[in-house]
Amino acid sequence: MQTSVGVIGVGNMGLGLALRLLDAGHAVTVHDLRAEREALAAAAGACPAPDAATLATACELVAVVVVDAAQTHEVLFGTRGVVHAANRPAAVLLCPTIGPADVERAAAGLAAHGIGCLEAPMSGGPQRARDGTMSLMVAGEDALFERYEPVLVDISTHLFRIGPRVGDGARTKLVNNLLAATNLAAAAEALALAQRLGLDAARTLAVIEQSSGQSWIGSDRMARALAGDLSPRAHTTLLAKDSALALAMAQAIGAEPVLGAQAAAMFRAACDAGCAGLDDASLLRYVAGVWGSSPR
Repeated sequence: MQTSVGVIGVGNMGLGLALRLLDAGHAVTVHDLRAEREALAAAAGACPAPDAATLATACELVAVVVVDAAQTHEVLFGTRGVVHAANRPAAVLLCPTIGPADVERAAAGLAAHGIGCLEAPMSGGPQRARDGTMSLMVAGEDALFERYEPVLVDISTHLFRIGPRVGDGARTKLVNNLLAATNLAAAAEALALAQRLGLDAARTLAVIEQSSGQSWIGSDRMARALAGDLSPRAHTTLLAKDSALALAMAQAIGAEPVLGAQAAAMFRAACDAGCAGLDDASLLRYVAGVWGSSPR
């Protein structure tokens, strides 16, 4: 099924998503505050739009792929937001990792304007978004899910139907990302310890990858860190944000994730130490610096 899809926010994940939609034969319109990002999508066949309202007028389904709740609110309800489209879209696909309460408020605001809402936080990184192999955690009305399932299948080989309650996608994603932050923090500490012990860090990582200490994010990020490749695929600020959101969610129900809180503190400290704009693989550099050793 070919669908007219708008993508608001063509950064690392959004551009991959837009290109994948084009590959699948959908008509794609894009909007981003950065002209150079729109140009990359346009070169592949997408149609740039000057604002979110213009984009929404041309599309049946609008995917919002921005960074946080404030940006989400602006592109949906701001002066030239989606709800002000001359012809409103049938539905919005909310892809950012934001708090469950923010998702619920967005869905209620869209419903007031006759627009449906599916939330679909993404996991997997830019390359998997481009390849259509990322994970999507989809929550929202059954009828909307069934209507747009063909589009979702085109962009995700790991499509998880969380349920009908909007907000549960965010809850699931934040639980996952708190674990990811904890795993990455532990992997950085383990490799920094190996270096302090005089071990070859690359060989140590090779052992870990075939042993009980392995985690996907640890293997992926530590390999990049040891290669000195810190160009951002996922900025350190993102897991700092997500782990903080996860802790707030937990605290709201009286839970206190001890390890998660320690990982969140490490990400905050790494951002404060100059790693905010780097890939989150930079956590190894941060830990090694604190301990007074440098990655080999």
